[in-house]
Amino acid sequence: MFCDGILCDGFIWKYLWGDIGESHDVAHWHYRGHGRSGAPVDPARIDIEAHAHDLMSVRRHLGDPPSVIIGHSMGTQVALETWRLFPERVRGLVLMCGSFGKVTQSFRGMPIIDLILPKVMDIVDKQPDLVRALWSRIPPEVALKAALLARDVDPNHVRREDMLPYLRHMTHVDFPMFLRMLRAAGEHSAEKYLPQIDVPVLIVAGEKDTFTPASLSEHMAELIPNAELLMVPGGTHVAPIEQPDLVGSRIKAFIDRVSGPSTP
Repeated sequence: MFCDGILCDGFIWKYLWGDIGESHDVAHWHYRGHGRSGAPVDPARIDIEAHAHDLMSVRRHLGDPPSVIIGHSMGTQVALETWRLFPERVRGLVLMCGSFGKVTQSFRGMPIIDLILPKVMDIVDKQPDLVRALWSRIPPEVALKAALLARDVDPNHVRREDMLPYLRHMTHVDFPMFLRMLRAAGEHSAEKYLPQIDVPVLIVAGEKDTFTPASLSEHMAELIPNAELLMVPGGTHVAPIEQPDLVGSRIKAFIDRVSGPSTP
């Protein structure tokens, strides 16, 4: 089961879907207010625990099979929370380019987002319609150029056609809701539960990830018993679409070993 990062609607799974779907049932779902999911009826129900319960609802709809949960970015937190709440239904975890929590403290290795988030939320509270209008008009091509210049993605490996769907979807997510969801993710941490995880875990890290630095993945690998770590050389926060062959082959081998083959 694929768990997106915040603002995402599945762009990161483009290559993994085919790799894994050849031999296993695969499911991808959208958080509230993302992709094909409607806005949350309860604006407060957007924290990590709520996402894990939503994932469980999707899984029940699919027959409640024991699952390997694959999380990217914030999806790492959702995967870990799903194990904490429903350990008997989790067969394994794949944690990609994400952290156990406190994500607003780690951008570029500093608490930059923690410092500016309250000020941005104050502006949004005062002028929500203006902020929504500005956010929805960010040109995807401009956003991509900014990400390349900042080296938040690897210019030597990332493909324009792989990134633009994410950048287009990003501007359709309600900006005030995104900020509240980001704040909730920043307040959450699964660190104290990591030593208790008793299922196989594969951690995938981008060597040059500016959003969740690789050191956080290394820390998780040290705390989780028998966790495997794949460090993607030169990889950034979107390493799975920058180096899909390396990442895909390792994840598929892990899932084959953990779950055994099934009928697609």
